[in-house]
Amino acid sequence: MSNAVADQPAIADQPAVTGQPAVEFGHVEHVTVHFDDLDAMGILHNARYAVLLERALTPYWTERGLAYRGSATPPDLFHAVREFTISYRAPIVTTGPVAVHFWLEHFGASSAEYAFQFRSVDGSTVHAEGRRAIVRLDPATLRPAPWTEAARAVAATLLRPAAVA
Repeated sequence: MSNAVADQPAIADQPAVTGQPAVEFGHVEHVTVHFDDLDAMGILHNARYAVLLERALTPYWTERGLAYRGSATPPDLFHAVREFTISYRAPIVTTGPVAVHFWLEHFGASSAEYAFQFRSVDGSTVHAEGRRAIVRLDPATLRPAPWTEAARAVAATLLRPAAVA
C-alpha cells in the first residue's frame, strides 16, 4: 500500500487527516513542536521527545475516560516509567506538527510496554523510534499493582496484533 506507514493499512477508528498515512494498529496523534523545544542548533532537543510522547498518549487515554482529575484521578494513571529507549533517525528541524504513532507491544498484570515512532505528518520520514515501559503502582505502597478492567479495555485498542509482530 503506497500511503501506509511501514506498509500498514488503515484501521477503522483512525481519523482521516490530510496527508497522514493510515496505520494498521495503534494510534497516530499529532503533537506540536514549539520554538522552545529546539536546541541551539535548531534541532528538536533529545529530551523533548519523551515530553512529546507524553503529550500524544494523554489525549488518547483521556478521550477514553482515563484522565487526570486531581483526587478523582483513576488509579491506572498512577504509574512510573521503568524504561525509555529511543533511537534518532532524522532530526526534526522545524516547528509545527509531528505525527506520533504509538501502540502497545505488551500489557501485563501491572506493566505495559509501548512502542512508538515520531514521523513527519505525511509519514514519509521516521525521525525517531523507541520503547517506553511503565509499571502501575499502588499509591500507598509504591509497589506494582494490577491494572483495572477500564485500563485493560483501553489497552486492548492499542495492542499490536500478534500476526503483525
